[in-house]
Amino acid sequence: MKVGILVPLSGPQGEIGAALLDAAQMALFDIGDKNLTLLPRDTGGTPEGAARAAKEVLDAGVRIILGPLLAPDVAAVAPVARAAGVEVVAFSNDRMVAGPGVYVMGLLPRDQVARVVSYAVSQGRSRFAALVPDTPFGTAVADALRSSAAADNAIVTDIQTYTPGTDVSEVVRRLANYDARKAAFDAQLSALEAKGDEVSRQAAARLKAAGSTEDLGFDAVMIPEGGERLRSIAPLLPYYDIDTDKVRLLGTSLWNDVSLGTEPALLGGWFAAPDPRARADFVARFATLYGHRPHGLASLGYDATALAAVLARGSHGPDFSNAALTAAHGFTGVDGLFRFHPDGLSERGLAVLEIQRGELKVVSPAPEAFTTVVY
Repeated sequence: MKVGILVPLSGPQGEIGAALLDAAQMALFDIGDKNLTLLPRDTGGTPEGAARAAKEVLDAGVRIILGPLLAPDVAAVAPVARAAGVEVVAFSNDRMVAGPGVYVMGLLPRDQVARVVSYAVSQGRSRFAALVPDTPFGTAVADALRSSAAADNAIVTDIQTYTPGTDVSEVVRRLANYDARKAAFDAQLSALEAKGDEVSRQAAARLKAAGSTEDLGFDAVMIPEGGERLRSIAPLLPYYDIDTDKVRLLGTSLWNDVSLGTEPALLGGWFAAPDPRARADFVARFATLYGHRPHGLASLGYDATALAAVLARGSHGPDFSNAALTAAHGFTGVDGLFRFHPDGLSERGLAVLEIQRGELKVVSPAPEAFTTVVY
């Protein structure tokens, strides 16, 4: 049984492609049947290269295709694979390329946002705002925030967008309604101080301690950024009088970085991601085998290959059909529980983690089983 795996081994994404292939070979060794063979092909990170690679593995008789990585490459492979009646499990997280016979395995913004919003609501949050980049990813996060909040009987009061790579100070200032709130604060404080009596002095002291007279209109803010970009945005919130001790910051799996705990404004922030405890063994074994830690996306290569190995050992023989791939119970991989729906979208069982100094603490564990069937 031949399984094609299409990854960018050359070009700008070559490092990621190599990690995906290394992890796939690791899964084949761990789980694969001796009759299961991986046929890797380099897509070059281009749609043309991906389509050519797909034709090569299909001509070689593969039963299923794993990959490619990039959304345009998946779109190029899809018609070739459909014409041959072969299913595709892609490493992309772009829902636009999913469809019948093409399943996207990457972590979707929808799942991340829905999970962390649901947890935030369970912890008493009910009014959400967001700072999102003006990108397809930012738009997906904003749409997911609106639908997730509505599903949990919460509301979205404000979404501010910004151009990637630009200074977001004015955008945060607008989100905070800083000018109006400061003017109201200054006016009230001046009035109290002008009275001069003891009661007014005590009221002025309380007002100074509170720092504001106006409610922000939200008690949680979604910021779908990571790394240095997130570190530059987070301190602007307290600077413009968004008290991050009272307003909970929320993120995506881009926050899955223990070093973020050095930024005070992010402490206590929540985000949804695969449970890191489930991934720890994979990371350690990968490092032992290959001499370095795996790229963050490498686990997709492992889980896709493990999935193919499991389907190859079906009780009635190898079964890579739509029905097998969309089994309601799903599958368990390095990144936890996942399943595919007939529309090609994936669903994942995610944990909620909290940023603390020196660690990312799991505050709500990932589910051990899917309890509902969406379709």
